[in-house]
Amino acid sequence: MIDARRCISYLTIELHGAIPVEYRRAMGNRVYGCDDCQLFCPFTRFTRASDEPDFAPRHDLDRAELVALFAWSETEFLKRTEGSPIRRIGYERWLRNLAVGLGNAPWSERVEGALRARLAYPSDLVREHVRWALAEQRHKRQARIVSA
Repeated sequence: MIDARRCISYLTIELHGAIPVEYRRAMGNRVYGCDDCQLFCPFTRFTRASDEPDFAPRHDLDRAELVALFAWSETEFLKRTEGSPIRRIGYERWLRNLAVGLGNAPWSERVEGALRARLAYPSDLVREHVRWALAEQRHKRQARIVSA
């Protein structure tokens, strides 16, 4: 039995509110969907990647760094996601999802700085996730200091 409310695709795409704290770490760096189910689905076992251009990654999003994506303005988000299903989550949920991914990233000053830059963002939803991500990053920084 699968609980769809715990599905990473649901959490990153369909859920309009806050991502429950208990699922945030498990999301890793996934920002839009997951597709892990495809790895285990018996119906997709023998499928091949499509040559259809509509299915190809756009704007190098498959190689982009989360910090760079998190720095996008809303105008840049709209421009770079034109024609992509990613656009339907909107800029606010895009930032929410990226904040979770950055919280799960290995500690770095660059990641912490990117998160701090969004602390005053006008959306309560984004700020909540940024605060969580900063707490995760600070915990990782402290663990590095203690182990050094």
